[in-house]
Amino acid sequence: MANLKEVRIRIASVQSTQQITKAMKMVSAAKLKRATNAIIQLRPYATKLKEILGNLSASLEGSSSPFIQEREPNKVLIIVVSSNRGLAGAFNMNVIKATNNLIAEKYNEQFKNGNVSIVAIGKKSQDFYEKRNYNTIGNNNEVYATLTFENVTKITESIMVGFEKGKFDKVELVYNKFKNAAVQILTTEQLLPLPKNATEEQIKPANIDYILEPSKENIVEQLIPKSIKIQLYKAVLDSHAAEHGARMTSMDKATENAGDLLKALKLSYNQARQAAITTELTEIVSGAAALNG
Repeated sequence: MANLKEVRIRIASVQSTQQITKAMKMVSAAKLKRATNAIIQLRPYATKLKEILGNLSASLEGSSSPFIQEREPNKVLIIVVSSNRGLAGAFNMNVIKATNNLIAEKYNEQFKNGNVSIVAIGKKSQDFYEKRNYNTIGNNNEVYATLTFENVTKITESIMVGFEKGKFDKVELVYNKFKNAAVQILTTEQLLPLPKNATEEQIKPANIDYILEPSKENIVEQLIPKSIKIQLYKAVLDSHAAEHGARMTSMDKATENAGDLLKALKLSYNQARQAAITTELTEIVSGAAALNG
């Protein structure tokens, strides 16, 4: 009967876990809706900003903006966008693996010289790189508590100041791009210097004779910093939506697995119970036969 008791305890434990995973799936689904609305609303604005910058890309050649000046990448900064919480499948580890692969493939020499720095947005990536003694800059875990353009802009501005002062020669961005609840696309983008080919290739300049005030040069100078800020904000929103999608999918799968495990445990319990009853009946019949003899 001790075996039956152990199985009953396991059944109760799995049922409790199943209730938790089901509740977490519902919570993630509600949060995913809000996060999806935020990124969907931002994408047209970000696309239009790139279109305008693409139409004015001829001015980039003569622009004095420090954010488009190509330099030898002796010092590299990598922005890793993860989440503060786990239970989202391989969501966080995929970003970390992509970052490590990026360092190994493109910036191995800089890494050996100690010239690769990490700005982690999210507790999971922050803890990973701090425990392994990487050169991590700042702590941005609280950005998800109030995810606004102003809060993300503070991070972007500090990075832009560092780039302008020569602390970094190149800034890369690694994050999960949201496609749908079940699919997250690992994305690596160059944030600084602003890649000129991105503005030229993504959108074909329209043959429109714009009237520009105050001037094309001044407009480009204002659009470049704004484009950089929007790019990082969009990446954080993408990652935030992708996180809830990954967690919802993961909790849904966990709930299904708990159901399959419950079926197996109940079958095992019934088999053990039938075996115990059969043993008891055999003992009773044997005892009665012995008394009659």
